[in-house]
Amino acid sequence: MSVSRKTVLIILAFFAIYIIWGSTYLLNKISVSQLPPFFLASVRFLIASMIIFIIAKSLGISLSISKKQLLNTTIAGFLFLTMGNGLAVLALKYLDSGFAALEISAQPLVILIMMRVFQGKPIKLMSYIGVVLGFIGIFLLVSQKEIINKEGQILGMILIFVCMLSWAYASIFVGKADLPKNSFVNTGYQMLTGGIMLGIISLVLNESWSLPTTWHPEVQWAMIGLIVFGSIIAFTSFNYLLKEVSPEKVATSTYVNPIIALILGWWVLNEHISLQSIIAAVVLLTGVYFINTKRVLKPRAIGR
Repeated sequence: MSVSRKTVLIILAFFAIYIIWGSTYLLNKISVSQLPPFFLASVRFLIASMIIFIIAKSLGISLSISKKQLLNTTIAGFLFLTMGNGLAVLALKYLDSGFAALEISAQPLVILIMMRVFQGKPIKLMSYIGVVLGFIGIFLLVSQKEIINKEGQILGMILIFVCMLSWAYASIFVGKADLPKNSFVNTGYQMLTGGIMLGIISLVLNESWSLPTTWHPEVQWAMIGLIVFGSIIAFTSFNYLLKEVSPEKVATSTYVNPIIALILGWWVLNEHISLQSIIAAVVLLTGVYFINTKRVLKPRAIGR
């Protein structure tokens, strides 16, 4: 029995959002070992946006957008990429890649609470269970003495938390904002504006800029991976899956990414994974499952 082309594309797309997105923590960790964080992120998104625009034009897609859409893509680019990704890369100077990925997996928890605060959206019973488990998981993760006592660890955890707040608010913002309907164009402008702002921050902070020819070979390959696979292929796959399969299936990347990041960090960079971190991962990801699930707890009739 032959496998359809669509099935193959769906499988490849899931591979992209599972493995590639999970590996970006490792790639950023390798890159930030030599490159300044905001310069790194700026180069990544500026080059990726140019490639996206070239692909869009070759496909005959119009790049024109309204002033309102340009403003909204700029705001989204700032929240998602300048603050969200920029601070996450900065945090990786102090945190292990697997630890950072695990902390960021609490993102659905932050979004849920923020929607309750700003939009008054009620929280279902299953989500309440997820919130409790999420807080327990985060406490187990960040309360480890061997982590707290390391230099810069607390700063790194705070940066990740601010990053999650920015991503959460951005997720709420884009839900109602007037943005380009074409996801390629939308992504391109977000990366362009976010990359420009990252570059400005890099210049203000007087970060050292350098040419790719001066980078270590592993950093060159890591940057190529971030641009081509992390910024273009994985994000395109994400948008493709949103159209082809249910959102719940796409959301399973929330559970897989931190596991991939933990394994790669341990395997490639010899990052230590403590027993408490493993327990925290199980509790935290279980909480994320309860937050994402659409099931409703209903009392069962006795005696049937």
